Amino acid sequence: MPSPFDQSYYQVRVEWGTEGLARVEASDIIVVVDVLRFSSTLANIVAEGGTVDLSDAVNWSTNGAAVVTAAAETGAVVLVGGIRNAAATARAVMTLQERRAARTSVTVIAAGERTPAGDLRFAVEDQLGVGAVVSALIDLGVDHCAPDGAVAAEGYRALRRALRHMLAASGSGREIADGVPSTDRMVAAGIRPATTEEAAEPDAVDAAVVLREGVLERFA
Repeated sequence: MPSPFDQSYYQVRVEWGTEGLARVEASDIIVVVDVLRFSSTLANIVAEGGTVDLSDAVNWSTNGAAVVTAAAETGAVVLVGGIRNAAATARAVMTLQERRAARTSVTVIAAGERTPAGDLRFAVEDQLGVGAVVSALIDLGVDHCAPDGAVAAEGYRALRRALRHMLAASGSGREIADGVPSTDRMVAAGIRPATTEEAAEPDAVDAAVVLREGVLERFA
C-alpha cells in the first residue's frame, strides 16, 4: 500500500537527503541539489568542458556526492542542479521525457546539511535551490507538483531578489566564510569551489550536470 508520504501521486516530488530518497516513490529522474557548493561547482566545471569522477567527488563533498551515489543505485537518471543552472536542468528533464516518449516522474532531492552527530538538518540554500529547479520545471509545463515542490517554488520566486543575501546570511554561508575543511579538500583535488555569490546567481550557467557511468559531465 502506498505511503501518504511517498508522493507517488505527483509527477514532481521533493524530499531531503538520503533518508528522503528512501522514503519517496522511485522516480525516472532524480535531481540532486546541494547549492553550497557541490551543485554550483559542478555547473561551473561542466560548462567549461570538464568532468568529475563521482568517486573523487565523494572525497570533497560529504553531502551532495553521497546523495548522488544513493540516487544512482535506484537506477534513475541522475542530474545535479541548483540556482546557478536551474533552467538548464529543467530543460534536461524535458529532453529526457521527450526521449522516453512517456510521462516522466522527477524527484528533486535537497542534500541538506549534517550536524556533527550526523543528523540531517534543513539548509536554506538547498530549499531555494530546489525551488529554483521546480520553478523552472513549472515554467516548462511540468506542473503536477507535490505540495513540497509548490511551496519551494513559490518561496524561491518570492525571494529571488534576495538570493545573495539569503545564501550569505545562512548558516552554511557563514560557515564557509569562516572556513571549512571541504574547501581545502577541493583545492587539493584541483577543484575551484564556487563562491557563495556565484551559487546565488540564477541561471548564470547554461549547462546541466548528469551522472554517466560514474562520471559527472555536461548533459547533452
